[in-house]
Amino acid sequence: MTINFKAALGVHADALQLRAERTRVLAANIANESTPGYTARDIDFASALQEQIALEAGEPTLSSDGPLYRVPYHPSADGNTVEIGVEQAAFSQNASDFQTSLTFINMKLRGLAKAINGQ
Repeated sequence: MTINFKAALGVHADALQLRAERTRVLAANIANESTPGYTARDIDFASALQEQIALEAGEPTLSSDGPLYRVPYHPSADGNTVEIGVEQAAFSQNASDFQTSLTFINMKLRGLAKAINGQ
């Protein structure tokens, strides 16, 4: 009998992958804080996760074009839309959410290990 890890881990594996991608996008924003003309981007996590779930279920989806551009609260004169406070807050929240998904996956795997060992 084989274990279907996709079914066992549920949505958390997809969430973890999307959180990692969002981390890369937010880190690029922070790294380009002082690059003239750089436009900050972000991923709509909820929409991206829904799309991933629908794709795996074989349902038709409206394909997104990847990261969206962030509209700044206070645009700068050089055209850069990165606002470091906004980016740091988004990065911190994403890191916390990443850790939460990782914790759920860890708990699921521990439960599977106990079931395999007959505990």
